[in-house]
Amino acid sequence: MIQIDFNSDEALYLQLCNQIIMGIATSQFQEGDSLPSVRQLADSIGINMHTVNKAYTVLKQEGYVKVDRRRGAIIAIDIDRMQTLSELKKELQVILAKSTCKNITRGEIHQLIDEIYEDYGGID
Repeated sequence: MIQIDFNSDEALYLQLCNQIIMGIATSQFQEGDSLPSVRQLADSIGINMHTVNKAYTVLKQEGYVKVDRRRGAIIAIDIDRMQTLSELKKELQVILAKSTCKNITRGEIHQLIDEIYEDYGGID
C-alpha cells in the first residue's frame, strides 16, 4: 500500500507521512487501525527504522496517530478542526498567490479541487 520514490527530492519520512495521510483520506486506513511496527514497515519498504520512527513521530505530533505500548502506532485523527482550518488557510493563501501569478483562473482551481475530492470519495 505504501510506496516510496527513492528518486524523489522529497525526504523519505515526508513521503511516508504523506502516504499514510492519503491512506486515511481515501479510507485505506480507518480510525483505530494499527500501522505496521517500525521494524516491519522499514523491512517491507526497504528503508531505515529511524526514518519510519521519524515519520510516526511527525504523524503523532500532527494528530494522525497515537502510540500505544501494546499495539504500536494506531490511526487516531484527533486534530482540532479550527487549528486545521487555520493552517489550511495559510497554505492555500500561498498556493492561490502562485496560481494568480501564473494566470490560473478561479474556475480551474475549483475544478482541481473537485477532482481531488473525488479521489477521496467525494467528501462534502
